[in-house]
Amino acid sequence: MTSGIIPESGQFLLANVRVHASVTPGFTAAFDSDGFALANIAVADGRVSSITAHGRSKAPVEAIDFGGRIILPCFVDCHTHIDKGHIWPRKPNPDGTFMGALNAAGADRVARWSAEDLARRMDFSLRSAYAHGTRALRTHLDSVAPQEEISWPVFETMREAWRGSIELQGACLIGIEGVRDKKWFDRLAKRVASAKGVLGVVTYMVPDLEELLDHVFAQAIKHGLDLDFHADETDDIAAISLKKIAEAALWNGFEGNILVGHCCSLARQPDLDVLDTLDKVAKAGLAVVSLPMCNLYLQDRRGDGTTPRWRGVTLLHEMKARGIPVAVASDNTRDPFYAYGDLDMLEVYRMATRILHFDHPVADWPQAVTATPAGVMRLDGFGTLAAGGDADFIVFKGRSWTELLSRPESDRIVVRSGRAIDRQLPDYAELDELMVE
Repeated sequence: MTSGIIPESGQFLLANVRVHASVTPGFTAAFDSDGFALANIAVADGRVSSITAHGRSKAPVEAIDFGGRIILPCFVDCHTHIDKGHIWPRKPNPDGTFMGALNAAGADRVARWSAEDLARRMDFSLRSAYAHGTRALRTHLDSVAPQEEISWPVFETMREAWRGSIELQGACLIGIEGVRDKKWFDRLAKRVASAKGVLGVVTYMVPDLEELLDHVFAQAIKHGLDLDFHADETDDIAAISLKKIAEAALWNGFEGNILVGHCCSLARQPDLDVLDTLDKVAKAGLAVVSLPMCNLYLQDRRGDGTTPRWRGVTLLHEMKARGIPVAVASDNTRDPFYAYGDLDMLEVYRMATRILHFDHPVADWPQAVTATPAGVMRLDGFGTLAAGGDADFIVFKGRSWTELLSRPESDRIVVRSGRAIDRQLPDYAELDELMVE
């Protein structure tokens, strides 16, 4: 046996690896209290041939003993903004607040977001995500006029260029007030449909919210589109647009997938209001994604020298208990909404575990960065390890959750179609000329 090296042959056995029950459907074994079991994974012709309990497999020509290291399926990142990514050096957030981010990003978009600028920054982001082990990614695209005429063609080109490496989805992003111009919004919905995208809106507690939501749902139904909302990214207890979205889905009889991001204010509301909202969200079949790193950065930033007093995340445990699909995702990277990040979903899961307590027990929380977002994005076979599925997985050094989540795992091995990829990250210097006025 060799040790820890993926052979080029494309046919081998990964022996003595730890797999997790939540992401290995069809594999039965004696799982430990953290959900792990030792297994052997056979790979041939870019696919997983079999997953068997360790010690029960006959080794093929090449076998690798990994000494109990953890293997997870490649990640699915269902909420990002790669059109904004990496503009921080030229347009930082002046005070770390949400409004500071909104104004800075808007100004940069108007001044700098040409097709070339977008393409180079988006490609940089995708190379980073790919190197870290992401297999599928949904990005929101700022689509206020005239930006939609620039960004969507760039997105379509990028999607084709990355096909087979990262499955790329796009969701338009406008404030709910933009729906008031119904002729323009209807054209946008048609444009999104032509790109096989997702219809997305940021909701606020405007007086005509219910009417505007009805029109969003009507366009989604007309064009057969799934929906993706930003909602209640605030500590304002009066922000209840998550509930309004669920109600709109119910009274419109919407049958597509709906993903709602942020939902921060829910964690601040009275228990009876929370229960009412969660019951409606569950009945309407909504899925929710929390963005723990970005919301930790933006929410409760006081600007008066005092310490923030809440985490900015939503009630994922309560949602999950009701059968609501829940996920966590990267959100923004190195832009005014979040000054850090690199589209590394292991970092997201590590931070989510600490912020949201995805532990004691671990249960099936690993699905929040794999199988659950894959289901929301309608990606069959993504986010799991199963016999007959694609051999797309990540081999880590950690042999337990405490080992895996204590280090960056920068030396992880990412395997795609049965072969280890080149994990060289792009150099920030590549973007220097884009940062010059």
